Amino acid sequence: MITSAADLPISHPQKFYIDGKWVDPSTSHTIDVIDAATEELYFTVAEAKTADVARAVEAARRAFDNGPWPRMSPKQRAEYLRAFAQAMSKRFDDLTQIWPRETGIIASIVPAAMEEVPAAFNYYADLADTYPFEQEARTSSGRGFGMLVAEPVGVVGAIIPWNTPMHLAAWKLAPALLAGCTVIIKASPEAPGAAYVIAEIVDQIGLPPGVVNIVTADREASEALVTDHRVDKITFTGSTGVGKRIAGIMAERVGRYTLELGGKSAAIILDDMDIDEAADSLTSGACFVSGQICASLTRVIVSRHRHDAMLEALSDRYSRVKVGNPFDSSVQMGPLASSRQLERVASYVQLGKVEGATLGFGGNRPYGLNRGWFIEPTVFGNVDNSSRLAQEEIFGPVTSVIAAVDEEDAVRIANDSIFGLNASVFTHDVDRARALSRRLRAGTVGQNGNRADFGIGFGGYKQSGIGREGGVAGLLPYLENKTVVLDSRPTADQREVGA
Repeated sequence: MITSAADLPISHPQKFYIDGKWVDPSTSHTIDVIDAATEELYFTVAEAKTADVARAVEAARRAFDNGPWPRMSPKQRAEYLRAFAQAMSKRFDDLTQIWPRETGIIASIVPAAMEEVPAAFNYYADLADTYPFEQEARTSSGRGFGMLVAEPVGVVGAIIPWNTPMHLAAWKLAPALLAGCTVIIKASPEAPGAAYVIAEIVDQIGLPPGVVNIVTADREASEALVTDHRVDKITFTGSTGVGKRIAGIMAERVGRYTLELGGKSAAIILDDMDIDEAADSLTSGACFVSGQICASLTRVIVSRHRHDAMLEALSDRYSRVKVGNPFDSSVQMGPLASSRQLERVASYVQLGKVEGATLGFGGNRPYGLNRGWFIEPTVFGNVDNSSRLAQEEIFGPVTSVIAAVDEEDAVRIANDSIFGLNASVFTHDVDRARALSRRLRAGTVGQNGNRADFGIGFGGYKQSGIGREGGVAGLLPYLENKTVVLDSRPTADQREVGA
């Protein structure tokens, strides 16, 4: 087991990547990254302070204002995205070591999950050929020549969470780079390893200095990134509370922002759906990254006459989930990411009991696992949808089974939440699934499981966020539309050579 920086599959953990170079931090402050399964020190990284963040912003600003990157054509930038994808495909083994230790995901699924990362970069590289970065537009007067030009929004601050850091960084970085933006990635203190891998790839493929800059920081320095007027846009994935804080700061200075926030996603189990089949799908989803996923289907809504059968089926499956060392190929769920997460999840288990819900299974430390931040997958029945257990995001493997009178009541319950990130309709009738999908106030609605798809687009209604990531919609927040009206049609086409 890797326990020291000497064995770590990343270089320069004591430095930051700024302006195309590995640079020393402004102070000697560091952040310890703890192995979630052993509670032992995994490695230590430099902690960025406000001076380090300012240095990264300065580099990104200079690269945007004076460097070649925004002045390249989209097709030229796309070549770097393809090179990034190719280089990332060779780092899966390294991420299979890092990601489980930082967050608890089981190692056996990491290589398959990581395929999405190069796919994201290749997807946006392909958009260079199809997206209309410059298009003719008819003038309202009918005179002259009109153009609608999509230009980069500018300097982007990308704040990355700890649960799936490489994926969420990719779906921010790839469209930002295609658009012509320069970027400061602020890595999470709990899981900075992915950001260092990104920095190494950026260095390897020869991106111009200052185009991508990477630091790891906690809240004070992170807020310095948000308040810096040289940063044109913030893209953030994390809690709704922090998202509101960012939105307030950016509104004050009329900065652009995209927020992907919390969720309390509903799964409606229609009466034609087999209970056991639904339980299998829900159990698999509950175990992914130990339930530390904003899109997890944590509210299971089922007809009252089938409530007890649903609770029994989930309890049976949760009781058979093997929890343990994420590097054991037979394990189905690893630990939570931190002691703070374990305390949070355990507190909600106690709250569920106090609120009168029926504990079907779980809520305890698994037998024999005396070290590491482990907890059993947990399911409650007879949950009141107005309770805190049903309304607040727990960010752990805790499922609430909620009884509904009928289909209409199930839709009402599903929509009765401040969140609207994800949902699912469990039925084999595709027409009913489609009809109900249009009635659910959620950014994604799938059939028979969690079908969140960044390739199409991902984001939430209500307090689950503002804007979208992934798909064509994920490119738009990194662009500003400019109207150009000329006396006549220009003779030169600048789309291929840049501005």
